[in-house]
Amino acid sequence: MTTKQRAYLKSLAMTMEPIFQVGKASMTPGLTQAISEALEARELIKISVLKNCADDPRELAEIISERTRSQVVQVIGKKIVLYREGKDDKKKILLPL
Repeated sequence: MTTKQRAYLKSLAMTMEPIFQVGKASMTPGLTQAISEALEARELIKISVLKNCADDPRELAEIISERTRSQVVQVIGKKIVLYREGKDDKKKILLPL
């Protein structure tokens, strides 16, 4: 992912609300599955890490992106933004070159 593409995705994510929250239970297989399905449907999602979660948001972002085969766009405070390119026929976001 180029710097220009990352900046474009960050700008799209600014207006988004988090659709998942990671809490005390941290990453469960069910949450991983739900995030993967959301990435398939939306391509770009925002996740909120709650205060009662003991894990570091940056480490959590890496774990989630590895498990869902997505890319970490950014981690700001306790917010994680992930992107996974959709299949050719289902692309919603066109990245700049």
